[in-house]
Amino acid sequence: MRWRYVLKIVGILTFALGLTMIFPLLCGIYYKDQSVQPILQSMGISISLGLFLTYMFRGHQASYISQREGMAIVAFGWTVAGLLGALPFFFGGIFPTFADACFESVSGFTTTGASVLTDIESAPKGILFWRSFIQWLGGMGIIVLSLAILPFLGVGGMQLYKAEVPSPVPDKLKPRLSETAMLLWKVYALISMAEVVLLMLGSMTFYEALCHTFTTMPTGGFSTKNTSVAYYDSVYIDTIITIFMFLSGINFSLHYQALKGRPLAFWKDPECRFFVFIVFVLTIMVSANIYGSNYDSMGESLRYGAFQVVSIVTTTGYATADYLLWPGMSQVIIFLCMFLGASAGSTGGGMKCIRVMLCFKYIYRELFALIHPRSVSHVKIGGKAVPDDVLKSVIGFLALYVCLFAICSILLAATGVDFVTSISAVASSIGNIGPGFGMVGPVSNYAAIPYLGKWILIWCMLLGRLEIYTVIILLVPEFWRK
Repeated sequence: MRWRYVLKIVGILTFALGLTMIFPLLCGIYYKDQSVQPILQSMGISISLGLFLTYMFRGHQASYISQREGMAIVAFGWTVAGLLGALPFFFGGIFPTFADACFESVSGFTTTGASVLTDIESAPKGILFWRSFIQWLGGMGIIVLSLAILPFLGVGGMQLYKAEVPSPVPDKLKPRLSETAMLLWKVYALISMAEVVLLMLGSMTFYEALCHTFTTMPTGGFSTKNTSVAYYDSVYIDTIITIFMFLSGINFSLHYQALKGRPLAFWKDPECRFFVFIVFVLTIMVSANIYGSNYDSMGESLRYGAFQVVSIVTTTGYATADYLLWPGMSQVIIFLCMFLGASAGSTGGGMKCIRVMLCFKYIYRELFALIHPRSVSHVKIGGKAVPDDVLKSVIGFLALYVCLFAICSILLAATGVDFVTSISAVASSIGNIGPGFGMVGPVSNYAAIPYLGKWILIWCMLLGRLEIYTVIILLVPEFWRK
């Protein structure tokens, strides 16, 4: 492990993060609020630290990046981003402790959307802009952004890409990795601009439309309003945000293909078909369940049912209704949606549809083998056999996901948190969703979680965003040995 080279790259990422603070700084200057000084301080610290690390290890070059080094860069890069991203919140006096500021920052970068901010609307606009902007940065990934704008990272960047992109088998659209990263960001930015325009056609100002787009596209869920999207009470805005949450839950390589004139790419992709089918079925089930008991018309039931289902499945976490008041069946569906997640290659979290599909197909193959022990069968996706090493990786990931969910739930409960809150808060954090059940329901937040519990959930959020292996591998002794 070439630690000096790893720290150099982390320094470059830190410097780039500091530069991005110019946008909330300009927002604070425009609105003449109290965010200017804390953002300037944070910007100075981030840029200075980045320059220091880059200068100290400037002589260390590498013709390639190994898999271990790629994982280390991603893990440490995201950790440093979470810590430095907390500085504007802390210096601005938004939170009483640095732990709360870190929770908000990590929740933003990991696009979880779990908040400890009790009065959102009282915060300066520059701070709220930063709070939304870090979700937009985290959506497609800081590392992928760096590959797009920092080509001098050079050869070997595929290790960073594999560690960063939320997919069992990342799609490489172009021969050069920097081209792939740039294409993904262009698609990401193009769809974001479309949402800003459409939200402004509703009742949102440019500032509100921008902030909500910054948190819709990455499936983040932060809002500039205390009551989230429910504040607007608009069928139009609910519909637009539902559509863009849904689009964000689809593999972005498919969006690229559609923009290139191949719209059938969505239908041809088996994971996309599975994702659409699941969202459609669950929306109908929930809407039918809440019709009559919570809403008098089927139109209202579809409006609120579809929004909440899409929000949780895509791990966005916006809320327009308190689903804790819904019938038990709908609550169970919402809870299970926390584990499902969106498509691989999307900005969503969770287990991912492709893994769930492979797990079901693997189980069916095992049952088939019990009936026909001499048969030779393969798990196939899109008519192609899935290699055994990919299957093993998927089954291992799902097993590790469930084990970590159980362990972290026990640890959170040990801090004094009740059973329902513990399991839902951990499921929500690892799945990068935001709202849960109990104390952390859709109309509440995470402010009441104990100090130690917040650090447990911070770790869970990083686990989920970096696909577990990138973080958990740091705990394996062999990782640190030569």
